[in-house]
Amino acid sequence: MRSVDYLNELMPFPSVSSTSNVAVSRWVEQTLQTLGFQTEWLEYEDAAGLTKACVLGRRGPDNGRGFAYFCHTDVVSVESWSFPDSGPWEPLQTADRLYGRGSCDMKGSLACMLAAAESARDHSATAPLYIVATADEEIGLIGARHIAANSSTYRDIVQRQCRAIIGEPTLLQVVHAHKGGRAMKVTSRGIAAHSSTGKGVNANMAMIPFLTDVRELSLRIEAEPAWQDDRFEPPTINMNIGINDHTGALNITPAQSVCTVYFRTMPSIDAAGLVDQVRSLAERHGLEFQMMFQGDALFTDPQSPYVAELLDVTQTERSQTVAYGTDGSCLTELNDIVVLGPGDIRQAHTDDEWISLEQLQQGTDLYSSLIQRWCIQIT
Repeated sequence: MRSVDYLNELMPFPSVSSTSNVAVSRWVEQTLQTLGFQTEWLEYEDAAGLTKACVLGRRGPDNGRGFAYFCHTDVVSVESWSFPDSGPWEPLQTADRLYGRGSCDMKGSLACMLAAAESARDHSATAPLYIVATADEEIGLIGARHIAANSSTYRDIVQRQCRAIIGEPTLLQVVHAHKGGRAMKVTSRGIAAHSSTGKGVNANMAMIPFLTDVRELSLRIEAEPAWQDDRFEPPTINMNIGINDHTGALNITPAQSVCTVYFRTMPSIDAAGLVDQVRSLAERHGLEFQMMFQGDALFTDPQSPYVAELLDVTQTERSQTVAYGTDGSCLTELNDIVVLGPGDIRQAHTDDEWISLEQLQQGTDLYSSLIQRWCIQIT
């Protein structure tokens, strides 16, 4: 199975988001070029000074809408690994599964698309096929933001309004919408001192009234229908609060107290208005406010011809919504975009991550059929 071959080459790259993904991106670039794609290479430096790379490939004539596939090459870290027969970077195939970090999320999906592109290589193309591999999806969609702002290939995709698929694991079910997100950091400043002297200013004390107000805001939002969307499960924004004073000893007065506020937004929710409420609370209590991350909800009309076509191809009755986010939060210029990929999201990020061989075969078959339908002429 060609998808297995490709996945066996992809997984040994330890492309954890906290490291550079240049090596795996070079492999993707070279593979795309071997398959006849013209490629665009985009680099940027992350906050830690690491070089990250996104790769975009295009194959086919300069006419028609075409088909654009999006994925990411970074994977989550391996804090523990419970599968005893091989390590996270040593792919192991059993009778019905392939184990390894990234097998499900989402190098398996990329392997399926590469296998599908290979199978269509010798056919006459009628419209362009695009394959886009981003960096840093797992830590804030940074690569997707970079291509949206800087890639000429992505501008071409937008101009054509390509049919677009984000290949995250959905068990090959059509997902027409997912939640977005907003993340904020609120900081209280104090003065560090030995606690016995009484000379310090405890930053946590100034944070407490803010936390009380944020708790009340969270409870109200969870209860009020205006902040809910029954098209999603759960239907609420799930505001999540984190607290850390970063003080290493009990006898030091904390010089800072940091609260992170994160919530997941739906298309019907006034995300900007909610951010303004948190900002207002921080300012009321004299605290610093910083926006850390924002991503829009993805939504394509489930009654659209595009979704109907995909339901017909996948032989499913209805499309779905999901609570997690994808690079699609940064690709909202595209009118016809869904999430559709092999693998089960419940296996993503696990300490024995795997994807079924059946899903790899079905994913390859599905992507092949879509390439045939939208990009090539079978004679």
